[in-house]
Amino acid sequence: MKHIRGPQCYDYGYHEITTIDDKIHNSLMDFGILKLKEGDVFIENQQLERAYLLISGKMTFEWEGNSVTVDRPDCFDYDPWVLHVANGVQVTFKAHGDTEIAVHRTENERTFPSKLYTPEECRSENRGAGTMREASTRIVRTVIDYSNAPYANLVVGEVIGFPGKWSSYPPHYHPQPEIYFYKFLPENGYGFAELGEDVVKTHQNSTVFITEQETHPQTTAPGYALWYLWVIRHLDGNPYITPTFIEEHLWVTDSEKEADMWPPQK
Repeated sequence: MKHIRGPQCYDYGYHEITTIDDKIHNSLMDFGILKLKEGDVFIENQQLERAYLLISGKMTFEWEGNSVTVDRPDCFDYDPWVLHVANGVQVTFKAHGDTEIAVHRTENERTFPSKLYTPEECRSENRGAGTMREASTRIVRTVIDYSNAPYANLVVGEVIGFPGKWSSYPPHYHPQPEIYFYKFLPENGYGFAELGEDVVKTHQNSTVFITEQETHPQTTAPGYALWYLWVIRHLDGNPYITPTFIEEHLWVTDSEKEADMWPPQK
């Protein structure tokens, strides 16, 4: 199915999942997973905007004379480190143990200052709390978007989904292409992704492509925690700012009017 790739086990090295010119997924982005072991060094210099998100591990980011060693024990309990660079900037990564990095690249002729986003700069929100009887409570982490990087063509963030709960809800869509990449805790967990009128089952290391303005809520099987990376590609002249929600389902978020749900509260 063109909407989903994986699940897949990734060995050390860079693993290409999709590319800018991939006409099947049509995400307008390169996306892949880079896995390094102790002592590995990765060097890259491309004429593309790039964002490198540390999923887990300890490593050193080097760019433009800077060298910063960072550590993220896991992606569930710790906010991310993300290095964001413009085209032509060389980066060097040095691993201090097993390390996993999500690599995003896209075309962008604009130049801008490179930036290493720290966990403290990540906007972490508890969304859904106090509505829908907590059925859609989740953590949404936003690192790069139009509000803090209007020069970028990438929007990068994460979601933590709790056991048995929904996220990316109420149903919404947007014209800009988006990629989701998944981890579960424990790793044998699973969930489901709505893509318009279709549903796909997601596992550890699944990738889902949202490129045709589909609605895309997610749900997590009871007993398992869900993490997914989300990256959106702005369209020329039409950046992603807010999604369009499906009007008929917005009533469930009305906490002030105490949306009437079944069974009635006593």
